[in-house]
Amino acid sequence: MLSPLFANLCLADDTFYPLLPLLKDTALTYPILNHVVQQQKKYKLQIIYTQVDRDHDNQPTLTTYQLGLNEQNYFYPASTVKLPISLLALEWLEQHKASGISATTTMLTDSASAEQTIQDSDLSNSKGVPNIAHYIKKILLVSDNDASNRLYELLGQDYINNALAAKGLPNTLITHRLSLPFTPEQNRSYNPIRFVDDNNKVLFQLPARTSTKQYLNSDKPVIGKAYIAAGKMVHRPMDFSDKNRLSLTDFDGIIKRIVFPELYPVHQRFNISKQQRDFVLRYMSMLPPSSVEPKYDAIAFPPNYSKFLMFGGVNQNVPDHIKIFNKTGWAYGHVIDGAYIVDVKNQIEFFLSAVVYANDNEVLNDDNYQVEEIALPLLNQLGNFLYQLELKRNRKYKPVLSSIN
Repeated sequence: MLSPLFANLCLADDTFYPLLPLLKDTALTYPILNHVVQQQKKYKLQIIYTQVDRDHDNQPTLTTYQLGLNEQNYFYPASTVKLPISLLALEWLEQHKASGISATTTMLTDSASAEQTIQDSDLSNSKGVPNIAHYIKKILLVSDNDASNRLYELLGQDYINNALAAKGLPNTLITHRLSLPFTPEQNRSYNPIRFVDDNNKVLFQLPARTSTKQYLNSDKPVIGKAYIAAGKMVHRPMDFSDKNRLSLTDFDGIIKRIVFPELYPVHQRFNISKQQRDFVLRYMSMLPPSSVEPKYDAIAFPPNYSKFLMFGGVNQNVPDHIKIFNKTGWAYGHVIDGAYIVDVKNQIEFFLSAVVYANDNEVLNDDNYQVEEIALPLLNQLGNFLYQLELKRNRKYKPVLSSIN
């Protein structure tokens, strides 16, 4: 059952159609998809699939289908939170451009406590120094944790959560750095930061800051039956009350806001320039081996490294005519992908966001998740099944996709 809040988040006519009737005849060709759909409660499966139809002026209309969607069913969002953090960092820059700083201005992160760390160099950048643009590249290309944490430290919890709530994303909370053993109190404290020009002159700086408000999930979600902490088994569900939250509807809406901002009221869009939006879309779809700076090894980061929908699983190429603008996440048995998928050769486009929980023993932190056996094949098969549906779907007007490259 959908939450009452969910109805207020829909585009167009506020209608979400059931996806299940479309997921027929999958048993033979898409066995993992069929298996997970048949046991969707076990796998906590949630899917949002959106068809895009264009009018004679190429303006889009969206028709959306859902399976298992419930805003109150918490899942850990993992790296998907890096997408809104990146967008808000660009929005923050727009608000501070009078200071003479831009996405390529050197950003030096200092420390104000023992647990905080400095960041004053970046050898993956030809200039050898960090900046916001380079951080975002690393986030969108390979989901770099440190890059996201540096932008989190720039913005702070108050800015992030107030801005996202104002954009009509009420089921989102971002409360901590990723993959660092910080306490909730330490995550409410942020490093001092300086933006400097090529002569090391300070253009803008932020002191060490602390949020006084504590952002918590009011429903106090728990996951699993047990978890491992400090090498010991704890025989109770793991508490996620102070962890990040990003509902599938909010995540799907963030992607749609960056692809089709015109479908949203001005105050619900990300207030970034066209150049910044083009930059984000470029790196959302770029494959790691195609990146020149930063440069990534194609063995460690193959073309399908973060393209779970349609291409998840065994290393493989992604055809040049298929562009996937997406962000993935993977932690605590949850595997998530949200994407705008475009086939420029066959002139089709659609949105697809999904989360699956693959943790048969219900123990967290034991590294015994069914990601390779269930989660990645599920997302691969789901993407391919709906792609094949899109290839056969009649459209009055073919989309003009000349801006996609």
